[in-house]
Amino acid sequence: MTALRQRMLEDLRIRNYAPTTVSSYIRSVAEFAQHFNKPPDQLGAEEIRSWLLFLLNEKRVKLSTYIQAICALRFFYQNTLHRKIEIDRIPLPRYAKKLPVILSKAEVKALLEAPRNLKHRAMLATMYGAGLRVSEVANLKVSDLDRQRQVISVHGGKGQKDRQVMLAEPLREVFVAYWRWKRPAEWMFPGRKPDCPITTDSVFKACVAAARKAGIVKPIHPHSLRHAFATHLLDEGVNLLVIQKLLGHAHLKTTALYLHLSDSAVRSTKSPLETLDSLDLIRAVTAIPPGR
Repeated sequence: MTALRQRMLEDLRIRNYAPTTVSSYIRSVAEFAQHFNKPPDQLGAEEIRSWLLFLLNEKRVKLSTYIQAICALRFFYQNTLHRKIEIDRIPLPRYAKKLPVILSKAEVKALLEAPRNLKHRAMLATMYGAGLRVSEVANLKVSDLDRQRQVISVHGGKGQKDRQVMLAEPLREVFVAYWRWKRPAEWMFPGRKPDCPITTDSVFKACVAAARKAGIVKPIHPHSLRHAFATHLLDEGVNLLVIQKLLGHAHLKTTALYLHLSDSAVRSTKSPLETLDSLDLIRAVTAIPPGR
């Protein structure tokens, strides 16, 4: 490992960046340097511009990968090299504001019952029943479950924040059955090595396989269960501030997205069409001569 790479790694850890962010930023800067076959501290604004255009036009990377490349280079030049560079003038592209796909309660039930593997059922039920992120499920420990108080403690969530979520009775029951079967010692869902947690990729594959077996044609991934958790709570009339705390969102604006997804919010809103007096759309149509 070069001294420059080590320094950037230390700078990221000092600022308490998440391990996944650390590895992706390090990898992104390394790819940038390899592209020009030079150390990154010998490259400047023109190389950065050329690299970003290469990512867009040649590699055709996803928007999230492109934004990550910009953020990684910004961090490297500002915090590791302490250099002002024109990368600050490069605006971040706008994300397309797409609403996530939401599962109905019937679809969630089918998804949770699809796996024959009790471990997979427990993982999926945890994401829906407690609204956990896939990384939080993967790193869940046996000691995080408090059956007496009926809560799950989430440690080191996004932004390195701790929180507590509910431990519903159906989830507690599946945990008991799963524990009696597997007897996990430290990690609730260990990976191939008992002393290591399951990978997020394995959770993703289990979710996709369950969706396929359940016959769900919607594009499903683990976060879909977290979306369903929030939306279904909102449908039941749970306060948005409570949902924000359960999800671990830093800003209420992020949680407010689910207002656009809640069926109850849509159904309770009266269409202006209903306010038009003496409207008869059927007669208006039949009055038009055929062929018009």
